Amino acid sequence: MKQHLNTLFVFTKGAYLSKEGQAVVVKVDREQRLRVPVHHLGGIVCFGAVGASPQLMALCAEEGVSISFLSQNGRLRARVVGFTPGNVLLRREQYRQADDSSASRELAGPMVAAKIANQRTVLLRGQRESKNKEASLAFAIQQLAQSARTASSARQCPSLDELRGVEGMAARAYFGTFNSLLTVAKESFSMKERSRRPPLDRLNALLSFLYAMLAHDARSACEACGLDPAVGFLHRDRPGRPSLALDLMEELRPVLCDRLALTLINRRQVSPAGFDITESGAVRMKENTRKAVVEAYQKRKKDELVHPYLDERVSLGLAVHLQARLLARRLRGEIDSYPPFIWR
Repeated sequence: MKQHLNTLFVFTKGAYLSKEGQAVVVKVDREQRLRVPVHHLGGIVCFGAVGASPQLMALCAEEGVSISFLSQNGRLRARVVGFTPGNVLLRREQYRQADDSSASRELAGPMVAAKIANQRTVLLRGQRESKNKEASLAFAIQQLAQSARTASSARQCPSLDELRGVEGMAARAYFGTFNSLLTVAKESFSMKERSRRPPLDRLNALLSFLYAMLAHDARSACEACGLDPAVGFLHRDRPGRPSLALDLMEELRPVLCDRLALTLINRRQVSPAGFDITESGAVRMKENTRKAVVEAYQKRKKDELVHPYLDERVSLGLAVHLQARLLARRLRGEIDSYPPFIWR
């Protein structure tokens, strides 16, 4: 259990939340683990097999404290809210700023800059671990540093189209040297370019699967704090696309997914034989490989690090939920700018 941004996150399997006066009590095996006044909370997020009493739900609804129930993997199952205007006002502000290209650029810029900075960190760490001294890798690292500075500067990159152009150039430089970070099975796992629908090689198939899991987590994070996952700032509206969830996951792709993909390959936790190549050339993961990747992804989310803005130790799986709440605070005007997640 951890409390961040006035939000109580409950992970412990079998935990039960109940009401005592005007306080939330968390018990595990009938033993009290936590007691916190309800007016100290803005929300409660329960992961996995965590229960709550009807009396507590009623109290939280009356006090404007939302309770979100997520699966162990972070997918939203249900959300208990009262008759409060907070979500409506938050979403109306989200829609207003999404319709304003200048405001969208202001919000999307830090996300893209953080994504590029985190991509550079992946290359730097991979360079150290693989002891790769290729000039192309060093040049890509330098190029990403410049791209991150450009994306963060509204003066150098004033429009969304220019921001997307900087992101695209950074992605080409990044994935253009990604193969050099592989230390085993290079021929089997190397990719020519990033391909999505369908993935045309094993590495692309692995990345796409990891990105899909992160997208589910990001969508749940948006819904759990009252944001509309379909309306983004960098990604524009498209029927059926969770644009805001895609925005939020950008800065976490390198940290959570790309780094994990390299680890799985280099430690031989996935093998070339764990993928099928169809007649059309599309590559799919076999069931045993999918299970291994899901297990590794959930384990990776338990890794702890210091959050760059909160300056507290948090699990990596919580990062997307914290970023969604920071974005909500920015939209409400509680903070001056959106603080992106930059991996150190």
